[in-house]
Amino acid sequence: MWAWALLPISLAVAGTLGIWAVFGIAVSNGTVNLTMEFPYISTCGTFTPQSCIFSQITNLCALLVLWIVVIRFQQIRDYGQNCRANVASLVVGFISTLGISLIGNFQQSVLIEVHLLGAFLAFIVGLAYFWLQLWLTYKTEPSLDRSWVGPLRALLCTICTALIVAMSILHKNELRSASAICEWALVMSFFLLFGLFAAEFRHIDCHRLIVQPTKEIQASNSVFMLQAHT
Repeated sequence: MWAWALLPISLAVAGTLGIWAVFGIAVSNGTVNLTMEFPYISTCGTFTPQSCIFSQITNLCALLVLWIVVIRFQQIRDYGQNCRANVASLVVGFISTLGISLIGNFQQSVLIEVHLLGAFLAFIVGLAYFWLQLWLTYKTEPSLDRSWVGPLRALLCTICTALIVAMSILHKNELRSASAICEWALVMSFFLLFGLFAAEFRHIDCHRLIVQPTKEIQASNSVFMLQAHT
């Protein structure tokens, strides 16, 4: 069933179109000047009116990422891998989702410290999430998917790691345009990584959240039913 495969694809498409729309608006209204330097994504989204679109896009992406993280956790658990790595991926995924939200709601012109914290959580912690997913791919995935999803995921994770290192070095050496280009490439690579979940989500027939009562509640319900029958 391909319905759930549309979820990560929607994230990749909506996120890509959204941030490039913000870039186009920023260039068209002159809030960024390409003749001076190539802007960071956050620079494009820090001025009105595109700042509103930037916030909405990041919040939408945060919601979709949160949904994907939960479904992926349940899927791996259904494969019989209720391991610590899967639980860690869930926690790390939640933290990176918080970072995405912070990036959009605390722009660099307002609270730069919170914005940078959000960038750290989204990029660094988010990369850790995908490295965990790579390990889980080879632990849980059917051989049909693992044969091509694993190498592609490994390649994209390696590219993201290299881009983060290059972006940090270039920014430290005040090569802002080159660093900004690395940031754009990094975000595009993240969207590809999320879109890659479509290959695994196509195996999902349904998705439901089950609340399981504690043993004490189960015992009290059993006593109540026994009393009702007597």
